[in-house]
Amino acid sequence: MKPGIHPKYHEVEARCACGNTFKTRSTKPELHLEICNACHPFFTGRQKLIDTEGRVERFTKRFGAQSASATKARVTAAKAAKAEKAPKAPAAKTARPKKAAAAKPAATKPASA
Repeated sequence: MKPGIHPKYHEVEARCACGNTFKTRSTKPELHLEICNACHPFFTGRQKLIDTEGRVERFTKRFGAQSASATKARVTAAKAAKAEKAPKAPAAKTARPKKAAAAKPAATKPASA
């Protein structure tokens, strides 16, 4: 390795927004993280909403709090209502008369000289 071209490698304490701290090594003197393995939903298995500029509140205000069971119940109710409205016996299909094909003018061949 060439001397003088590589950055210093420090032992630092990384701090997460949730309050978790751990030691690691980095070229930066200190690390401040927004999310870590202690609060990330992939590692914890629980949902945590990270709100940016009130988007989550705006969504819940507009569409309401939605859960899988509520959505499933709404879909089931909609299917039942549709089944009640639908006629019991399907109507027989009637044959439509075929449209007559428009007569095309006969193509004329150019006279060869």
